Amino acid sequence: MLALDVRHLNKSYQNFGLENVSFQLEKGYIMGFIGANGAGKTTTIKSILNMIRPDSGEVHIFGKNIAEHEIELKQDIGYAFGDIDFYTRSKMKTLTDVIKKFYTHWDDETYYNYLRRFKLDENKKIIDLSTGMRVKYNLALALSHGAKLLILDEPTSGLDPVARDDLLDIFQELVMDGEISIFFSTHITSDLEKCADFITFIENGKIIQSAEKEEFMESYRLLNGSETQLSQVREKLIAYKVNSFGFTGLIHARDFDSSSDIKATTPSLEEIMIYFAKREDMYV
Repeated sequence: MLALDVRHLNKSYQNFGLENVSFQLEKGYIMGFIGANGAGKTTTIKSILNMIRPDSGEVHIFGKNIAEHEIELKQDIGYAFGDIDFYTRSKMKTLTDVIKKFYTHWDDETYYNYLRRFKLDENKKIIDLSTGMRVKYNLALALSHGAKLLILDEPTSGLDPVARDDLLDIFQELVMDGEISIFFSTHITSDLEKCADFITFIENGKIIQSAEKEEFMESYRLLNGSETQLSQVREKLIAYKVNSFGFTGLIHARDFDSSSDIKATTPSLEEIMIYFAKREDMYV
């Protein structure tokens, strides 16, 4: 069963737009959503949540159209973003008492377990929380009402490496029984290399690729070669940079001749993002 099915989303703004955005997340898996700032990640997430209305296209969650079943489906969705900028003078406890009334399956025991795990004092005011603590509080709320789909926008931003690692452990625990699915955007691609099952990559409002993580990474090669070798592959490279030793460039695996004497390795997610961004700079 599909937890999330995004079908041909289009949304036009004056200087930006989503163009035919489509991808699917199966139940019980983690999908990382990557792309540079301004690539369309937040617009896509807001469209998924029906916070903005796309010009065309549909979003189905557990087989139901979010536009037609929003109130029902949002009982099963946990949403968290990187900060809290409302009711900042309120204590966490006060804010939680308001929020939990909206959820039929709110579980105080689960909520307090996460407060303890995240070392959060519910008597602290939102304004007194660090960025990392606000992220943790947001996640505690999202995880405490029996949500079957977590949609998280930069959930690890502001967290130190230890806290991030703990959060990734929680993600993997949550999907272990196959009932919960997680879709989250992040700039910290090393987090996705640790825990994601699938990667969806968006650039300038278009989906570049959506695939199983290993398949996604293996579909590219990072080349290192001499200046002479650059001339052999220049036209096929997604982008490249020249250095004192020659060049480094990204290429689709299908476009690379493995019998070549150019050194080739599987790139990291970060390297893939960097070279796609560099492509934009090269052809502006």
